[in-house]
Amino acid sequence: MQTIPKTYTGLSRLAGPIILIENVHGIAYGEVVEIIAPDGSTRQGRVLDVATSFAIVQSFEGTYGLAAETSRVRFMGRPFLARVSEDMLGRVFDGLGNPRDGGPPTFGGHKRDVNGAPINPVARRYPREFIQTGISAIDGMNTLIRGQKLPIFSGNGLPHNQLAAQIVRQAKIVDAQGNPSPDRFSVIFAAMGVKYDVAQFFRREFEESGALANVTMFLNLASDPPEERIITPRLALTLAEFLAFERGYHVLVVLTDMTNYCEALREIAMARGEVPSRKGYPGYMYSDLASLYERTGRIHEGQGSITQLPILTMPNDDITHPVPDLTGYITEGQIVLSRELAAKGIYPPINVLPSLSRIMKDGIGKGYTRADHPNWATQLYAAYSRVEYVRSLAAIIGEDELTDTDKAYLRFGEGFEQRFVNQGTHEDRSIRETLARGWELLAILPEHELTRVSRDEIAQYLPRRAAAA
Repeated sequence: MQTIPKTYTGLSRLAGPIILIENVHGIAYGEVVEIIAPDGSTRQGRVLDVATSFAIVQSFEGTYGLAAETSRVRFMGRPFLARVSEDMLGRVFDGLGNPRDGGPPTFGGHKRDVNGAPINPVARRYPREFIQTGISAIDGMNTLIRGQKLPIFSGNGLPHNQLAAQIVRQAKIVDAQGNPSPDRFSVIFAAMGVKYDVAQFFRREFEESGALANVTMFLNLASDPPEERIITPRLALTLAEFLAFERGYHVLVVLTDMTNYCEALREIAMARGEVPSRKGYPGYMYSDLASLYERTGRIHEGQGSITQLPILTMPNDDITHPVPDLTGYITEGQIVLSRELAAKGIYPPINVLPSLSRIMKDGIGKGYTRADHPNWATQLYAAYSRVEYVRSLAAIIGEDELTDTDKAYLRFGEGFEQRFVNQGTHEDRSIRETLARGWELLAILPEHELTRVSRDEIAQYLPRRAAAA
């Protein structure tokens, strides 16, 4: 049964993007509205709050040009719906799903609620099998697993945009032998509050590399209304759910920049006059972020999966800031970019010590990457953590006073940063190449220091790599 829209004339209050309408009845939370200005133009919005006789509406395009006495609000009696289709792959849309590439709007397809549907926990499958990004510091040390949500914590001025573009270009599914998998794979890229030149950078990178044919882009620019940023990631995830759970795709969703999304949440909360929580953000920001991040995973009935890679910039590089802090609670790890490594000219400047992929162990090893991968990663991590201690010691007593073993660790640390972490912006390394580079670096250390790998692994990989080096 189709709901008949209800239209009310006259707005009780206008405050930024917020509209208060009194004497309304039968209105639902999250309902879509059309706001009709005196000149007949319309703009979209949604219901943020309802009470016995009034409703609070958020306009996606602000309230400029609206007259309180003569403007009208039409309540559509339905949630915000988006048309989704496989034909959206290779297309570029704005933050509300309108074409930005000059192509036609999405016709046909299927209408879906952008808020998604909750996944029954019993229906979830545990994330397995890795996604190869071609980035050694990720594939080897903080592996991205299908169905995982793994954020990137960056800072202003760090190359997170270049890293995001490289991951989108290079991400692929491979089998245990490193061969391309026949499974269908696609990427959905959603940018929120980015500058025009940044949006053009992403679009140019994907078009010139040919990756755009398998990518859907949603671009909310810094000049677009911040209210639109609330819808953009939900549109991206709605398309991802359709492709993954109804069409069997393995979908990687890249969301940047989640800090801009949270700033939009704060702006709307302030316009509503809500009591602020930590640093002025709304108290419900945790549950709001969870409503996005938890739309990730795999289900028993479906062949596809949704993997999320949210990217956020930490204000003042503060990892305890509410946005990275709450994100870290919800997600399964984090990849941390280092300003110190960036200053050394290392790209990508991924600091592997504070970085973590909590479910990495369940998607690597025999049958997924290679049997030696788990022990190999643990040994590299342990060795690099020892490097930090030796560097501190060398700064106090001088490098000449170090033992031969400590000097070997210094050489290992320099090689790890320059030959393993550091790679070109278009360098796509296979997991086999990443593992080989790690073994070459471990050959720098005395064999008695290799306590995390087995004797058989040393005999199989270390001598050959040492001789080749």
